[in-house]
Amino acid sequence: MGEFRHIDEYRDRTRADELGNRLAGLCDPDRSYRVMEICGGHTHTIYRHGIADHLPGNVRFVHGPGCPVCVLPKGRIDDAIALALERGVTLCVYGDVLRVPGSKGSMLDARARGADIRMVYSPLDALALARDRPDLEVVFFAIGFETTAPATASVVLDAAGTENFSVLCNHVLVVPPMEALLDSPDTAVDGLIGPGHVSAIIGCTPYLPLTERFGLPLVVAGFEPLDLLASLVMVVEQLNEGRHTVENQYSRVVPWEPNPVATRLFEQVFEVRDTFEWRGLGSIPRSGFRLADRFAHLDAEVRFGVVGRVVADPRACRCGDVLRGAIEPTDCRIFGTACTPDHPVGSCMVSSEGACAAYFQYGRGLARRP
Repeated sequence: MGEFRHIDEYRDRTRADELGNRLAGLCDPDRSYRVMEICGGHTHTIYRHGIADHLPGNVRFVHGPGCPVCVLPKGRIDDAIALALERGVTLCVYGDVLRVPGSKGSMLDARARGADIRMVYSPLDALALARDRPDLEVVFFAIGFETTAPATASVVLDAAGTENFSVLCNHVLVVPPMEALLDSPDTAVDGLIGPGHVSAIIGCTPYLPLTERFGLPLVVAGFEPLDLLASLVMVVEQLNEGRHTVENQYSRVVPWEPNPVATRLFEQVFEVRDTFEWRGLGSIPRSGFRLADRFAHLDAEVRFGVVGRVVADPRACRCGDVLRGAIEPTDCRIFGTACTPDHPVGSCMVSSEGACAAYFQYGRGLARRP
């Protein structure tokens, strides 16, 4: 895949057919191949381009917990809304977060009730607002895996002297939930497609203990259709050969070792929490970042005494099961009926990386709905 130079080459039909035929030739008809794609971006590529419908019948994708908006629990949404409604802060959030339901509505609903909640494209926008408007108490609602955490860390370092700015940190780490899932007896997968964007920051080496402990192959993949097909071929080759190691299909972007600049930022600004709550996965030890003690003056949890609510999902919503790979979105009885992108019940229908949103947007399974 590394020899391609233009975007169209990653979507070339002839090469796709070649990879598909190669995959079909590799697959043992008496064996099943369940491959979990960790990243929601991969899920959308799979269904946008119809990849899942052109695989051998014994090859199946299983969706994982790699959508940062989807794994955000309701309690963190409620905490942020309470800051805006009860403490009068100006809350700055990414667009995907605005429509995620909390226990009493979304941030958009809270804004309709008078909360000052604004969409930003980066934490720099939030810091600029705080500096331009010293009369406002600005809180940046930071989310994302290691991919977006360096931008937050940079802004924390730049925020010295800005007394009306703080960060409500919800950054999470990708390896701990993967380990928690694989530890569960309910998770049955044969191989893993590793996330491309996260791996551009953390490299490939953090996955090596996972492959050794669980005896599973992991291939870090890019986001084009041929990336996914080539990565599937690499996973199946490892399985057929009895190997279980980390391979890097996305070497044009992803390094083998962690990005040294991002690593230094993490070490300067963050500490790993003892535990963090994940939607559908519960509390996972050492799975999230918080601001280091020396930045407590910029930590909204410290500044405002955020309590850390724990709120269960509605009983009808099965986002947690989707995030664990236990079901497909269409197995949820409210998918496409009570739960749609216009009226989401769960976070997986809201996010641009959510599995439910992918199924709905690309018509996956909708014909089977009543």
